[in-house]
Amino acid sequence: MGYSDGLICRECAATYPAEARYVCERCFGPLEVRYDLDAARGRVTRDSIEAGPRSMWRYRDLLPEVGDAPVDLGAGWTPLRRADRLAERLGVRELWLKDDTRNPTGSFKDRVVSVALSTARRLGFSTAACASTGNLATSVAAHAAAMGWPSVTIIPSDLETSKIVMAAVFGGIVLGVEGNYDDVNRLCVELVSEHPDWAFANVNLRPYYAEGSKTLAFEIAEQLGWRLPDQVVVPIASGSQFTKVAKGFGQLRALDLVEGAAPRLFGAQAAGCSPVATAFAEGAEVIRPQKPHTVARSLAIGNPADGPYVLDELRSGGGDCGSVTDEEILEGIELLAATEGVFAETAGGTTIASLRQMVRRGSIDPEGSIVAIISGHGLKTVEALEGRSTVTATIPATLAAAEDALASRLLVGAR
Repeated sequence: MGYSDGLICRECAATYPAEARYVCERCFGPLEVRYDLDAARGRVTRDSIEAGPRSMWRYRDLLPEVGDAPVDLGAGWTPLRRADRLAERLGVRELWLKDDTRNPTGSFKDRVVSVALSTARRLGFSTAACASTGNLATSVAAHAAAMGWPSVTIIPSDLETSKIVMAAVFGGIVLGVEGNYDDVNRLCVELVSEHPDWAFANVNLRPYYAEGSKTLAFEIAEQLGWRLPDQVVVPIASGSQFTKVAKGFGQLRALDLVEGAAPRLFGAQAAGCSPVATAFAEGAEVIRPQKPHTVARSLAIGNPADGPYVLDELRSGGGDCGSVTDEEILEGIELLAATEGVFAETAGGTTIASLRQMVRRGSIDPEGSIVAIISGHGLKTVEALEGRSTVTATIPATLAAAEDALASRLLVGAR
């Protein structure tokens, strides 16, 4: 059995049934899923979790109720791998990579979509939809196809070609909007009222959708032997992943399933869209929206819905938030690939570059354990590396030419 028992307002604590609702009717605050952790204590155990499937659904008791079975393409239980070569380059002692490039459609969004569309089916919806910067559109379209549902995914029209192809190949409707993600999101909020039978994963089902990100925290802790890391670096777009990773660690501690203090959480943003990092650095209480201009399009949300809650977590937990240039992001992608053999999209480059930045300025303890969340595969954003990652040399098909080219790279002795 699961232990979710409805929805609760994050501002005034008003409660609601587990229905398709995302805004409090009393104060207009955002809603989230509520759990009866007192009932779960002693029933949700390490043994009960470890007996579950090797997917995110091993944590089903700590996720929203989904009925008979979840919509599951196999998301989750991705590798947590020690990254010693990268750690040496960054000057830290213990670094781990949570590699969510391994999910079915290549990003962590498969976690949140699996929860959202499982809930949508339980609630009686029959069309899947979303507002997206690319990864979510791909995941919604893929899961909908597997369910036999139609899908409508709405994206900025200037997304990377690979992300457009990946969203469209599953056969759903893909609408490209002339504008940025914030324009797309406003349009989707309007469409919700016009099409109440559509399950917009990150709008009218947002409270359930967001819960999928908790499984990152659950897996990190379990894969470390039920030990909490000291520090975790999380990329920030809407901020939902950040706040739900914090919630996941908190639930594990509340259930006495883990050893160690709550990790310090650190954010990662691109300088071309850094509303959270800017507000944090300025000590501001209000996040000022920004117009995105960055190569990290999957993080390009200028008015992040969870931004204020991210600020609260950063400040209460003693964290920090990086803000890195496009050049630093591309260097981060290359550094991760060259040291650990992991090809990340621009969000991953943002995470690595921000980690390096915060180590250098002393906010991340190099002696403490660190987990960096790599949220998406580099094949989604290959255009960002155009002209940087290419053939070393173009040569005639002769041994002499090959030897000369290799000598220029100091791999063999000069002829």
